[in-house]
Amino acid sequence: MYDVFIIGAGPAGLTAAIYAARSGLRVAVAEKQVPGGQIAYTHQLENYPGFARGISGGEFSQQLREQAERFGAELVSDEIGSVCLKGEQKSAQGRAGNYQARSVILAMGAAPRKLGLAGEEEMVGSGLSYCATCDGAFFRGRDAVVIGGGDTAFEDALYLADIAKSVTLVHRRNEFRAQEYLIRKAKEKKNLSMLLGYRPAALEGTLGFEAVTLEQAETGEQKRLAADGLFVAIGRIPDTGILQGEMTLDAAGYLQAGEDTKTEIAGVFAAGDVRAKSLRQVATAVSDGAVAAEQAREYLMR
Repeated sequence: MYDVFIIGAGPAGLTAAIYAARSGLRVAVAEKQVPGGQIAYTHQLENYPGFARGISGGEFSQQLREQAERFGAELVSDEIGSVCLKGEQKSAQGRAGNYQARSVILAMGAAPRKLGLAGEEEMVGSGLSYCATCDGAFFRGRDAVVIGGGDTAFEDALYLADIAKSVTLVHRRNEFRAQEYLIRKAKEKKNLSMLLGYRPAALEGTLGFEAVTLEQAETGEQKRLAADGLFVAIGRIPDTGILQGEMTLDAAGYLQAGEDTKTEIAGVFAAGDVRAKSLRQVATAVSDGAVAAEQAREYLMR
């Protein structure tokens, strides 16, 4: 019987483990992949406070893991397939075993929606990115392409336009889904152009991204667009499948929880990218993890 069972060992989950274990609670963290989550695969983390020269995602993840284990948190390599969260005793069923806990912190994260093109995985971190605020600084004074037509795509394009030489925003439909004020701001940027009615068809590059082949959605006409960086902003997919029928999710599949990380079920908390929120960064995930651990401690004391 654990005091706190955490599902997901990304920055949110590991921070929650650090805070909960340090306060004397018996803590376990279940992760189906590698500790650190998506950040473990990030080439360089430059916008996290305290690392003036940046730090590799792998090293940052390793330090988080070591810190959590130093305070006594138990890391479990297992994929959780289902949960039972109602009542005072919670349970989680994994491939390797079943786990009982008095409180649960959900920190499964959300993954960027992929283009699904050949070579995409190999180019991540080598010219292809799913986060402009994370990696945009690497493309200062260079040419960038943003794929997408919603608010995030426009926010990424506007962010990049302030540092890149040129930005091309590509959207598969003939009209954007973004808010009008974002579209208006984008039109005011002289180095930002928009290409409607085209979808990515193929990626080019040997050691990294070099160009994208675009296909006209209606005619099938193709054109090659060379650039230094490709930023994909076509949405994110929260890893909340195990919560279907167990908890209320919003239309996009995210957990509804306030800044106190409390969910609709007593003793269950949501931290990091899995929570409905406006900004998803390592800094906000870490903050959520600390808050969730403290809220779990207070719940257990009561």
